[in-house]
Order: sequence, then structure tokens, then C-alpha cells
Amino acid sequence: MSTSATLSPKALMQDVEAIFLSAGLSPLQAAPLARVIVAGERDGCKSHGIYRIEGCLRTIKLGKVNPVAVPALTQDGSAIVRVDAKDGFSSAAFELGVPMLEARARDLGLAALVINDCTHFSALWPEVEALADLGLAAIAMCPSYASVAPAGGTQALMGTNPIAFGWPRAQQHPYVFDFATSVAARGEIELHRIAGKPLPEGWAVDADGVPTRDPAAALKGAMLPFGGHKGSAISMMIELLAGVMIGDMTSPEALAFLGSTSSAPRHGELVIAFSPDRFAAGRGGLDLTRAEALFDAALDQGARLPSQRRYAARAVSDSKGISLTADEVAMLSRLKDAGLDAVT
Repeated sequence: MSTSATLSPKALMQDVEAIFLSAGLSPLQAAPLARVIVAGERDGCKSHGIYRIEGCLRTIKLGKVNPVAVPALTQDGSAIVRVDAKDGFSSAAFELGVPMLEARARDLGLAALVINDCTHFSALWPEVEALADLGLAAIAMCPSYASVAPAGGTQALMGTNPIAFGWPRAQQHPYVFDFATSVAARGEIELHRIAGKPLPEGWAVDADGVPTRDPAAALKGAMLPFGGHKGSAISMMIELLAGVMIGDMTSPEALAFLGSTSSAPRHGELVIAFSPDRFAAGRGGLDLTRAEALFDAALDQGARLPSQRRYAARAVSDSKGISLTADEVAMLSRLKDAGLDAVT
């Protein structure tokens, strides 16, 4: 019988990477995937932590992702950097594109990374945070598969369509936010289902378009956008910019391609990086203390900056380790032992 455990981020990384390698992922695909999953678990983002491993394995078993894909980068001298994920996971494609994206942003002031033909399940904050750590501001966005009804609608049309932003700060963690344009991420619905907990009011409708608090009924129906028509409009913007504009799938097209929501979404991603130094050069240079004044003013009012809880959880994980429940330890053991045979 499994018991709870506490693992260092490095030890958990080794376990997760080993699971993916045994499932047939190449090291090129397994390591970036493990990094983003462990980052979620380390930072207390359970909906994007080790819970996601089974979904990745299911996607591999269904043949919806290329486990040994080698992404390819092309750059034509413009501000656009392109990475063809070659039907692999997005994490490896993003890591390949970052150095060129950084270089073009510094040269031109801003640049865009277009990732095409990727399978994407992960949070976007690790990406914008990585760019902010390089001194760049960044925006990332992507569609998903149709699971969210538009404001005033009753049927799934758009994806959860996350958007993230990162801003560099001197000698401390960047200012980062990352949120789905649905009321909650699909992973949160799944976690409520697994825990047997009802959903809050206003999160979803069932297959008939009737409001529901039942997670299982919500997964068969549609989630709702945050902020009504405002969230709905932002979600549609993401479909246009990170789907239509980059020549990749919109959320309805992704669902039609996959045939169900049993696997991780397949689509593209758009990341835009800005050089604050270049933008401020004509106005006396960049003064980050002005941004800090805004942050301090918010904190002085009792507000919380986005990602503060995540950074606090990271500090605990880095110093004391990542705490896993007995069920989570058992899951890791089962997946390590059985690999793809552990998922249906």
C-alpha cells in the first residue's frame, strides 16, 4: 500500500521523465514535457501537474501525437520565427524556438514565435516566465478543442483558449499571469470530477444547454467563458490570432480532427516577445522602477499580484520538497511500471 511522500523537484523530474521514456517518447520530447509538468506540481498548480501525465500517455496510445517528433525551425529574416512541431508536443517546439525568438526580439524590438502542428496540454506561464527571465515582455496564447460555449450560446464552440503575459522584474520573480478564457480550466473540471465535488454555479452547461454543477455533465456539455461577453470576445480573438492567422486549427477543427476530447488538444500556438529596452530607447531608456511603483501601489491596497501564491509554493517545494499524496505516489508507481498499458 502506498504512502504519501515528499520528493525534490529534481527527483520528481527523473520519475516523470522515466515514465515518458518508457512510454516511447524520445528524450527530445520527454524532457521538455516532464519539465513543464514538474513546474506545475512544484508551483502548486495541480491542474497542470502530474495529474496530466495520464492524458499525455493516452494521447500517445491513441496515436494522436508523434512521440519521437523532431521539431524544425525556420526563420526568413523577418520578425516571425516558425517552428513546425512535426505532430509532437509543443514543449519541445517552444524550447527550440526560444533562442531565435529572443535574438529577433532584441534586434527588432519585437518578434513572434509561431508553433504549428503541435499537441498542447500545458500551462503557458512557464513559457512567458522563461522569456521574462531573459528580460523580455511576452504574451502567449493558443486555442484548444471546442469545449466552451460562447456568451449567450449553449453548445461548445471555442476552446478554453488560455492567454498569458510575463513582465521582467529586477532581482525577483517576473510579473506573470496565465488564465483560461473559460471560467475555469478544463483540468479544474476534471479535478472536481475525480474528487466527487460539485462545480460552482456558472461554470458550465450540460449537453442540453442547461446550467449544471455536475462535473461529468459539464464535460459532456460545455464550459462557459469568464466575464460573459468579454471573455467570449477574447476567446474568439485567440481563435483568430493563434488559429486562423497562423494557418493552424481552430478549436472546432481540432475537435473534428481528434474525434473526441479523450486526448490532448492538437493546434498551434502564438508567442509574442517584446524588448522593453528597445521600446523605451527613444524616451530616455527603460525605467523598471515605474513598473515597481504600480505593483507596490496595488500591494499597498491589499491586492495580490498574480503568481504570488505560485511563487510561494515554489519556495516551499525548493526548500522542503514537493508533497505527494498516497494516491499520487500510487499513480506514479503504476504508470512507471505499466506505461501505456496503465491507460485506456
